[in-house]
Amino acid sequence: MSKPVNNISRIIGKIQYRLALAGGWIDQPFVSKHNPTPPGSMVVVAVQPQFRWMDRAGICGSTRSVAMELWGGKLPDEKPEKLVRILYETENKDKADPSGSQDMIGIIYPGISRLDYDYGYEGGIFPRHIESINDPDIAQWLQTHLYILPVNTRPDSYSPLGRQNLTAEWVQRLGQSGRDCFDAIINMDLAMLGASFNACMKAWQILMPDIVEHPSLPKDLMPLLEYYQSAYAGAMYSGCGGGYLYVASERKVPGAFQIKVRTARK
Repeated sequence: MSKPVNNISRIIGKIQYRLALAGGWIDQPFVSKHNPTPPGSMVVVAVQPQFRWMDRAGICGSTRSVAMELWGGKLPDEKPEKLVRILYETENKDKADPSGSQDMIGIIYPGISRLDYDYGYEGGIFPRHIESINDPDIAQWLQTHLYILPVNTRPDSYSPLGRQNLTAEWVQRLGQSGRDCFDAIINMDLAMLGASFNACMKAWQILMPDIVEHPSLPKDLMPLLEYYQSAYAGAMYSGCGGGYLYVASERKVPGAFQIKVRTARK
């Protein structure tokens, strides 16, 4: 019998995972180019790798896998902005539908970060500005008010890019939901955090309906979302096709787990 491994990072690596909160998809140029009031914002959170998260579930597992292979399971001692660009180019080489740069930023920058995207800046590929919080008290507040429920993984046949209704009004609302989310976290305002989750989901439903309603997806994604939005401060999915459900709450959510925010580079 093999000897037990006493450090999970020896199996899953030391590179952080990332959560994408409100505003997701504004990092894609085909979305941000419709924003009449740039920049539009989204929020990413660096997460300690305490266990292996599901693949194809909106937590940028594919980007993290590329980084693991590229850097041997641990980020090099380089400026984060440089690493973001290296990883972006590596992952998206020859891709018809490139991953957005928020994936790379989320697994490289520590803390809680607001990413401001403007199509007029580098074609919307990289954010015009990144605002990060590494305050341990704020991180602790988010950790104790964010509950996460595993729901499903994306099926192989699924794509969120089919139906698109990229109107200026709703792209603007999407980007505003990210700014509101970041402000809510800074101010430790649970009601505002939940409202930003709900606003982001509403924008997703209108802009790209296949994110949550597609023939290959479970039929209960929307009823589940609506239940948790009504029972708690707010809720949103981790990404297209469901994945994990993020619930903003001051009380325990049955079956949910919580994260530990990484506030320093390791």
